[in-house]
Amino acid sequence: MQIFRNPARERLQNGELALGIGLRQARTVDIAPAMKAVGFDWLFIDLEHGAMELDTAVQISVAALAAGISPLVRVPKGRYDLAARALDGGAFGIVMPHVDTADEAREFVNQLKYPPVGHRSIAGAMPHFGFQSVPLADAAAAVNSNMLIVAMLETPQAIANAEAIAAVPGIDVLLIGTNDLTSEMGIPGALMHERVAEAYQTMVAACRKHGKWPGMGGVYSEEGLRHYIGIGAQMILCGSDLSLMMSAGSARTKYLRELG
Repeated sequence: MQIFRNPARERLQNGELALGIGLRQARTVDIAPAMKAVGFDWLFIDLEHGAMELDTAVQISVAALAAGISPLVRVPKGRYDLAARALDGGAFGIVMPHVDTADEAREFVNQLKYPPVGHRSIAGAMPHFGFQSVPLADAAAAVNSNMLIVAMLETPQAIANAEAIAAVPGIDVLLIGTNDLTSEMGIPGALMHERVAEAYQTMVAACRKHGKWPGMGGVYSEEGLRHYIGIGAQMILCGSDLSLMMSAGSARTKYLRELG
């Protein structure tokens, strides 16, 4: 059996940073090898915000498998139908937004892990195994142990429940959605606020206690990245396709205008 590799999970298991890039505007398969070429470990394929369709997400996921970069798909909260189809189509994991309680985390795992861990329905030949016929027990075990189940914490309630969420078997990563968290805290955009730092400390401590990986999204300044990685964030959403294109484009036009 060809056992698939999840490059992002391997980075995390080795104690390294796993660096991801958000995809909302880029909708052609060449984005996967391009992002691998510049050093990213995983794709954050976003079906929660934006107009990307599941079919596009699956095509990018299959291209990512060949390129050696991990495709993770964020679905809208509770859309387990989309999540299961994304996994069948090539995703290495699912990012679920707004996981506020341990009960929600348990349902997340229950819906997306194969038995005996959960109750996900079994599909046919999968791109993760090069569409080879693989014994069912072997395939289910390999998928269950190699995928990434990422719970986003985006409210004060979620932070208060971080330890209970981290304790749920099958959850791999707790990832703070920092912009939504600041909005829910009543301090929108205050990414460096001491209450946000305290939230990260709480989340990281919960992850360390229960053997999970701490993640971060929404913080893209060098100061912020340095600060929260210093606290312990390990699975890092580094930015989005649009934000990086706008930043690079602005830097280039500014430089050229100054020449003229």
